[in-house]
Amino acid sequence: MATDLNALATFVLVAEERSFRAAADRLGVTRSAVSQTIRRLEDAMGIALVHRTTRSVGLTEAGERLHADIAPSLADIRAATEATHQLGSGPRGQLRRAVSSIAESFLSGPLLTSFGMECPDVQLDVLVTDDEIDIVAYGYDAGVRLGEVIEQDMIAVPVSDPQRQLAVGAPGYLARRGTPIHPRELAAHRCIGWRPAPRAAPYRWEFTEAGQDFAVDVKPEATTNDMALMIRMAVAGGGITIGLEETFRPSIQRGELVPVLEEFCPFFPGFFLYYPSRQNMAPKLRAFVDHIRRNRRR
Repeated sequence: MATDLNALATFVLVAEERSFRAAADRLGVTRSAVSQTIRRLEDAMGIALVHRTTRSVGLTEAGERLHADIAPSLADIRAATEATHQLGSGPRGQLRRAVSSIAESFLSGPLLTSFGMECPDVQLDVLVTDDEIDIVAYGYDAGVRLGEVIEQDMIAVPVSDPQRQLAVGAPGYLARRGTPIHPRELAAHRCIGWRPAPRAAPYRWEFTEAGQDFAVDVKPEATTNDMALMIRMAVAGGGITIGLEETFRPSIQRGELVPVLEEFCPFFPGFFLYYPSRQNMAPKLRAFVDHIRRNRRR
């Protein structure tokens, strides 16, 4: 069977987007053209690759296996051809990154804006997500996450100062209910927790004492996957919440929130830009990595 690389590339886009229409938009073709390409690929392989319903598109077992096998290779081919095309012409094209929603220092705007002004031929595409996605399999050039959750085979470049998780409460709430002296006292307080997904357990609050890490399994009165809502509830006196210190810093500086249990909240390595170790790094990604390193030295 002759290998149709264009059909395989279309299939990878459908697998990434879980949508014929979204894949068509990225390719600049019609939805029916994408559907016909996938149908021809399935006919050539003699097996169904995609589940089609009126509401969604999913992969069959064969489709999942094919996607896992070919997506990294296609990403390498794209990077190599783009690097060859861009030699002597400067960085250009779309730079896709998947960024954790709590990477405040990265998402605040100045770093991305200054890069856009420095490299006007690069289009930035930023997906803000807390899902631990495989950036290679899903066609992203790079990601930004806390260093502790980045795979060991990735190249990582720091994009923030050291971070720490900090528990905070509103002055009015602490005046009414008292300030906890030890993390285990949180069991007697109203707490506002974070839940990454509907079926996931609420995040366990982690602390350190005498060099030993431990977690407190609080029972939150409220949970959400929206850090901004957690902050608003805490500022309104709804209880104690926990998150990255830089996320709370504006509210702390305004006196709306007060840190508690600071001696149990040590610093740890912060956020990193990470990307696969490839021989042929695309010029657009190289330019962005260099931009980060220059700004980190200032």
